[in-house]
Amino acid sequence: MITYEYPFSERVRTLLRLEALFDKAIHFSRLDGAAENHIAMGGIFEILDVVGRSDLKVDLFQELERQKQVLLGFRDNPEISETALSGTLAEIEQASTALLGLTGKFGQHLRDNDWLMSIKSRAAIPGGLCEFDLPSYHYWLNQPAQNRRANLEQWLRTILPVRDALNIILRLLRTSGQAEHICAVRGQYQRMPSSVTAQMARITLSSEEAAIPEVSANRYALNIRFVLPPEANNRPHICERSVEFELTICAL
Repeated sequence: MITYEYPFSERVRTLLRLEALFDKAIHFSRLDGAAENHIAMGGIFEILDVVGRSDLKVDLFQELERQKQVLLGFRDNPEISETALSGTLAEIEQASTALLGLTGKFGQHLRDNDWLMSIKSRAAIPGGLCEFDLPSYHYWLNQPAQNRRANLEQWLRTILPVRDALNIILRLLRTSGQAEHICAVRGQYQRMPSSVTAQMARITLSSEEAAIPEVSANRYALNIRFVLPPEANNRPHICERSVEFELTICAL
Protein backbone atom coordinates (compact mmCIF):
# COMPACT_ATOMS: atom_id res chain seq x y z
CA MET A 1 0.00 0.00 0.00
CA ILE A 2 1.09 3.57 -0.72
CA THR A 3 -0.25 6.47 1.33
CA TYR A 4 -0.19 10.08 0.11
CA GLU A 5 -0.76 12.88 2.63
CA TYR A 6 -2.06 16.31 1.64
CA PRO A 7 -2.19 19.10 4.24
CA PHE A 8 -4.95 21.69 4.09
CA SER A 9 -2.98 24.40 5.90
CA GLU A 10 0.53 25.84 5.94
CA ARG A 11 0.87 24.84 9.58
CA VAL A 12 0.40 21.12 8.90
CA ARG A 13 2.52 21.39 5.77
CA THR A 14 5.39 22.69 7.91
CA LEU A 15 5.02 19.83 10.39
CA LEU A 16 5.13 17.24 7.60
CA ARG A 17 8.22 18.84 6.08
CA LEU A 18 9.97 18.88 9.44
CA GLU A 19 9.04 15.26 10.08
CA ALA A 20 10.66 14.23 6.79
CA LEU A 21 13.77 16.31 7.50
CA PHE A 22 14.19 14.91 11.01
CA ASP A 23 13.77 11.36 9.70
CA LYS A 24 16.45 11.99 7.08
CA ALA A 25 18.91 13.67 9.45
CA ILE A 26 18.54 11.03 12.17
CA HIS A 27 18.75 8.10 9.75
CA PHE A 28 21.93 9.26 8.04
CA SER A 29 23.54 10.43 11.29
CA ARG A 30 23.56 6.83 12.52
CA LEU A 31 25.46 5.47 9.52
CA ASP A 32 29.23 5.24 9.20
CA GLY A 33 29.85 6.65 5.72
CA ALA A 34 31.13 10.19 5.23
CA ALA A 35 28.65 10.72 2.40
CA GLU A 36 25.75 9.65 4.64
CA ASN A 37 26.92 11.94 7.45
CA HIS A 38 27.15 14.78 4.93
CA ILE A 39 23.47 14.21 4.09
CA ALA A 40 22.65 14.27 7.81
CA MET A 41 24.43 17.61 8.15
CA GLY A 42 22.38 19.02 5.28
CA GLY A 43 19.21 17.79 6.98
CA ILE A 44 20.10 19.69 10.16
CA PHE A 45 20.63 22.88 8.17
CA GLU A 46 17.28 22.46 6.40
CA ILE A 47 15.54 21.97 9.75
CA LEU A 48 17.02 25.25 11.01
CA ASP A 49 15.82 27.04 7.87
CA VAL A 50 12.26 25.71 8.12
CA VAL A 51 11.84 26.39 11.82
CA GLY A 52 13.54 29.78 11.62
CA ARG A 53 10.58 31.15 9.65
CA SER A 54 8.08 30.83 12.49
CA ASP A 55 7.75 30.59 16.25
CA LEU A 56 7.07 26.88 15.99
CA LYS A 57 8.13 26.10 19.55
CA VAL A 58 5.24 28.14 20.98
CA ASP A 59 2.76 26.71 18.47
CA LEU A 60 3.75 23.15 19.32
CA PHE A 61 3.52 23.76 23.05
CA GLN A 62 0.07 25.31 22.74
CA GLU A 63 -1.17 22.44 20.55
CA LEU A 64 0.16 19.86 23.00
CA GLU A 65 -1.65 21.60 25.85
CA ARG A 66 -4.86 21.70 23.80
CA GLN A 67 -4.63 17.99 23.03
CA LYS A 68 -3.92 17.27 26.68
CA GLN A 69 -7.17 18.96 27.70
CA VAL A 70 -9.09 17.10 25.00
CA LEU A 71 -7.69 13.74 26.11
CA LEU A 72 -8.37 14.45 29.78
CA GLY A 73 -12.04 14.65 28.81
CA PHE A 74 -11.91 10.95 27.90
CA ARG A 75 -11.01 9.90 31.44
CA ASP A 76 -13.35 7.17 32.77
CA ASN A 77 -14.78 6.59 29.27
CA PRO A 78 -15.40 2.81 29.08
CA GLU A 79 -14.74 2.84 25.31
CA ILE A 80 -11.25 4.28 25.74
CA SER A 81 -8.27 2.23 26.92
CA GLU A 82 -7.10 3.81 30.16
CA THR A 83 -3.61 2.44 29.63
CA ALA A 84 -3.29 3.92 26.12
CA LEU A 85 -4.75 7.22 27.30
CA SER A 86 -2.37 7.48 30.24
CA GLY A 87 0.57 6.64 28.00
CA THR A 88 -0.31 9.38 25.52
CA LEU A 89 -0.83 11.93 28.28
CA ALA A 90 2.55 11.02 29.74
CA GLU A 91 4.17 11.50 26.31
CA ILE A 92 2.53 14.91 25.97
CA GLU A 93 3.66 15.95 29.43
CA GLN A 94 7.24 14.86 28.72
CA ALA A 95 7.31 16.61 25.34
CA SER A 96 5.86 19.82 26.78
CA THR A 97 8.45 19.88 29.55
CA ALA A 98 11.25 19.36 27.03
CA LEU A 99 9.95 22.22 24.86
CA LEU A 100 9.85 24.53 27.86
CA GLY A 101 13.46 23.58 28.54
CA LEU A 102 14.54 25.02 25.19
CA THR A 103 15.83 28.51 25.92
CA GLY A 104 16.07 31.25 23.34
CA LYS A 105 15.39 30.88 19.64
CA PHE A 106 15.06 27.36 18.29
CA GLY A 107 18.46 25.98 17.32
CA GLN A 108 20.31 28.98 18.75
CA HIS A 109 22.98 26.69 20.17
CA LEU A 110 23.73 25.54 16.63
CA ARG A 111 23.56 29.04 15.19
CA ASP A 112 26.16 30.16 17.74
CA ASN A 113 28.59 27.59 16.34
CA ASP A 114 30.61 29.61 13.82
CA TRP A 115 32.07 26.50 12.20
CA LEU A 116 28.64 25.00 11.55
CA MET A 117 27.31 28.27 10.19
CA SER A 118 30.29 28.59 7.83
CA ILE A 119 29.38 25.18 6.42
CA LYS A 120 25.69 26.11 6.23
CA SER A 121 26.41 29.27 4.24
CA ARG A 122 28.59 27.37 1.76
CA ALA A 123 26.06 24.52 1.49
CA ALA A 124 23.63 26.89 -0.24
CA ILE A 125 26.10 27.23 -3.14
CA PRO A 126 26.10 24.39 -5.72
CA GLY A 127 29.36 22.54 -5.12
CA GLY A 128 30.22 24.98 -2.36
CA LEU A 129 31.43 22.29 0.03
CA CYS A 130 34.37 21.09 -2.03
CA GLU A 131 37.51 20.40 -0.02
CA PHE A 132 39.33 23.45 -1.43
CA ASP A 133 36.49 25.70 -0.19
CA LEU A 134 36.19 24.24 3.29
CA PRO A 135 39.24 22.14 4.19
CA SER A 136 38.11 21.98 7.83
CA TYR A 137 34.88 20.27 6.74
CA HIS A 138 36.88 17.88 4.54
CA TYR A 139 38.99 17.10 7.61
CA TRP A 140 35.84 16.41 9.67
CA LEU A 141 34.45 14.07 7.01
CA ASN A 142 37.69 12.08 7.16
CA GLN A 143 37.58 11.61 10.92
CA PRO A 144 36.67 8.18 12.36
CA ALA A 145 32.98 7.35 11.92
CA GLN A 146 32.34 7.20 15.67
CA ASN A 147 33.60 10.79 16.04
CA ARG A 148 31.32 12.09 13.32
CA ARG A 149 28.34 10.19 14.72
CA ALA A 150 29.02 11.59 18.19
CA ASN A 151 29.10 15.16 16.82
CA LEU A 152 25.88 14.69 14.86
CA GLU A 153 24.15 13.16 17.86
CA GLN A 154 25.21 16.10 20.00
CA TRP A 155 23.94 18.67 17.49
CA LEU A 156 20.64 16.85 16.95
CA ARG A 157 20.05 16.44 20.68
CA THR A 158 19.53 20.20 21.04
CA ILE A 159 16.60 20.20 18.60
CA LEU A 160 15.01 16.79 19.26
CA PRO A 161 12.32 18.16 21.62
CA VAL A 162 10.69 19.76 18.58
CA ARG A 163 10.81 16.43 16.72
CA ASP A 164 9.20 14.61 19.67
CA ALA A 165 6.42 17.20 19.96
CA LEU A 166 5.52 17.25 16.27
CA ASN A 167 5.57 13.43 16.15
CA ILE A 168 2.91 13.31 18.86
CA ILE A 169 0.75 15.89 17.11
CA LEU A 170 1.02 14.21 13.70
CA ARG A 171 0.27 10.79 15.21
CA LEU A 172 -2.89 12.15 16.83
CA LEU A 173 -3.83 13.87 13.58
CA ARG A 174 -3.33 10.72 11.45
CA THR A 175 -5.43 8.58 13.79
CA SER A 176 -8.24 11.13 14.11
CA GLY A 177 -10.09 10.12 10.94
CA GLN A 178 -11.97 7.07 9.70
CA ALA A 179 -10.91 5.52 6.40
CA GLU A 180 -13.56 5.37 3.65
CA HIS A 181 -13.45 3.14 0.58
CA ILE A 182 -13.87 5.35 -2.50
CA CYS A 183 -14.08 4.72 -6.24
CA ALA A 184 -12.89 7.61 -8.40
CA VAL A 185 -14.97 7.29 -11.59
CA ARG A 186 -12.83 7.98 -14.65
CA GLY A 187 -10.03 8.96 -12.30
CA GLN A 188 -11.89 11.93 -10.79
CA TYR A 189 -13.26 12.51 -7.27
CA GLN A 190 -14.68 15.60 -5.58
CA ARG A 191 -16.13 16.20 -2.15
CA MET A 192 -16.68 18.75 0.54
CA PRO A 193 -15.03 17.83 3.85
CA SER A 194 -17.63 17.08 6.49
CA SER A 195 -15.93 19.49 8.87
CA VAL A 196 -14.42 22.92 8.25
CA THR A 197 -11.74 21.97 10.79
CA ALA A 198 -10.32 19.28 8.46
CA GLN A 199 -6.53 19.62 8.35
CA MET A 200 -5.25 16.79 6.16
CA ALA A 201 -6.32 14.12 3.70
CA ARG A 202 -4.70 10.68 3.53
CA ILE A 203 -5.10 8.74 0.28
CA THR A 204 -4.11 5.08 0.30
CA LEU A 205 -3.83 2.94 -2.82
CA SER A 206 -2.58 -0.53 -3.58
CA SER A 207 1.09 -0.46 -4.54
CA GLU A 208 0.04 -2.36 -7.67
CA GLU A 209 -2.30 0.45 -8.75
CA ALA A 210 -0.55 2.40 -11.51
CA ALA A 211 -2.14 5.73 -10.66
CA ILE A 212 -0.92 8.82 -8.84
CA PRO A 213 -3.28 11.23 -7.07
CA GLU A 214 -3.02 14.94 -7.79
CA VAL A 215 -4.85 16.91 -5.12
CA SER A 216 -6.26 20.40 -4.93
CA ALA A 217 -7.50 20.92 -1.42
CA ASN A 218 -8.21 23.31 1.40
CA ARG A 219 -10.42 23.17 4.46
CA TYR A 220 -13.59 23.54 2.41
CA ALA A 221 -13.13 21.51 -0.78
CA LEU A 222 -11.23 18.44 -1.94
CA ASN A 223 -10.56 17.55 -5.57
CA ILE A 224 -8.60 14.44 -6.53
CA ARG A 225 -7.46 13.65 -10.06
CA PHE A 226 -5.53 10.50 -10.78
CA VAL A 227 -2.81 10.49 -13.44
CA LEU A 228 -0.80 7.68 -14.96
CA PRO A 229 2.87 7.33 -13.93
CA PRO A 230 5.04 9.32 -16.34
CA GLU A 231 7.21 7.46 -18.80
CA ALA A 232 10.71 8.61 -19.73
CA ASN A 233 10.66 12.13 -21.20
CA ASN A 234 6.86 12.24 -21.10
CA ARG A 235 4.46 14.16 -18.90
CA PRO A 236 1.91 12.14 -16.90
CA HIS A 237 -1.43 11.55 -18.62
CA ILE A 238 -4.85 11.72 -17.01
CA CYS A 239 -6.12 8.34 -15.86
CA GLU A 240 -9.51 7.74 -17.52
CA ARG A 241 -10.38 4.50 -15.74
CA SER A 242 -11.91 4.09 -12.31
CA VAL A 243 -9.49 3.96 -9.38
CA GLU A 244 -10.31 2.50 -5.97
CA PHE A 245 -8.65 3.97 -2.91
CA GLU A 246 -9.11 4.71 0.77
CA LEU A 247 -9.64 8.27 1.92
CA THR A 248 -9.16 9.52 5.47
CA ILE A 249 -10.02 13.10 6.42
CA CYS A 250 -8.04 14.06 9.52
CA ALA A 251 -8.77 16.82 12.03
CA LEU A 252 -7.67 17.57 15.57
